[in-house]
Amino acid sequence: MRTVAVVGASLAGLSAARSLRKQGYDGRLVVIGDELHRPYDRPPLSKEFLAGTLGEADLALETDDEDLDAEWLLGTRATGLDAAERAVHLADGREVRADGFVIATGAAARTLPGCEGLAGVHVLRTLDDARALRDELAQGGRLVVIGGGFVGAEVASTACALGVDVTVIEAAPTPLAGPLGESMGAVVSALHADHGVRLWCGVGVKGLSGETRVDAVLLEDGRSIPADIVVVGVGARPCVQWLEGSGVALDNGVTCGADGRTSLAGVVAVGDCANWYDPRAGAHRRVEHWTGARERPDAAVATLLSWGATEPSVPRPPYFWSDQYGVKIQFVGHAAGADSVTIEEGTPDDRNVLAVYRRAGHPVAALGMNQPRLFTRWRKQLARTTS
Repeated sequence: MRTVAVVGASLAGLSAARSLRKQGYDGRLVVIGDELHRPYDRPPLSKEFLAGTLGEADLALETDDEDLDAEWLLGTRATGLDAAERAVHLADGREVRADGFVIATGAAARTLPGCEGLAGVHVLRTLDDARALRDELAQGGRLVVIGGGFVGAEVASTACALGVDVTVIEAAPTPLAGPLGESMGAVVSALHADHGVRLWCGVGVKGLSGETRVDAVLLEDGRSIPADIVVVGVGARPCVQWLEGSGVALDNGVTCGADGRTSLAGVVAVGDCANWYDPRAGAHRRVEHWTGARERPDAAVATLLSWGATEPSVPRPPYFWSDQYGVKIQFVGHAAGADSVTIEEGTPDDRNVLAVYRRAGHPVAALGMNQPRLFTRWRKQLARTTS
């Protein structure tokens, strides 16, 4: 390969570029990103950066002495992939021809229909999103967070610490039931009530009210919640529309093998847009976690450079963490396949537990709340037993 194009300049794209050089690729390397910013770390956006304890320079993912000898095309969006011409088309009219491609275009925050242009309504996915929300929270007021997932919960936690009045709306009966299961989802989401944040579950949002700026969130049961600021945290969609018609198979993102390969030779996918095959589950999974974006590019790059000459390794069980109200929450594995959950250490009332999820008696996942040492041991054990 003489030229490799990495489409996406966040953590997964940067990790792929680093891996290319680490694995001996010395050809032309082009990194394309739709944001103007150099690669930055996203997890602090809902926590330390939003709180004002971290600055933009602290978010940088590149070191001062790092030189990947890459061409950076930032502030321009990929609009198409021409498989026959081996070219990526860009929104500014340029095209990048390459022999190999790494798709790392990530995911975009979902929005509420009908609230476009209404001041005070935010999503939180990018640095620019976080800047705008931080400026508004500094003025205080009443914040309503729509969506009780991890991003919404972290925003609520940060805003609460800033002295903002916070309400969280969750359509599901139990927040976090998807990633954590109902019982432990209820334990973790109880942190809101512990700190005076109102949590309303089992009710959907009908819409927002306000002429030029939001003034209330309208619920489907007829209630109205006054709001000066609204954060919409209802998940993300993979950014793969630009690949339609390219020949790359799409299904909840880019469909990939366990090694990151796509349906087109010379094209691999990584990060939040990639729907990798999980040999443990016998199904595809799209994992939107920092560790996946950091670790999986190594396997995808090895595939790209050899294309089938190496045997794909089994990825480690997915891991993610969250910091809410001073509690460190860590999770590894998949809760969906478990048929039991037991608390091995601590008590739910103290929000200080280590819970293990099992299927037919075998551990498949673990959750820690302020249990870093014990959790680390379980994470290592799960990596051994499920590989």
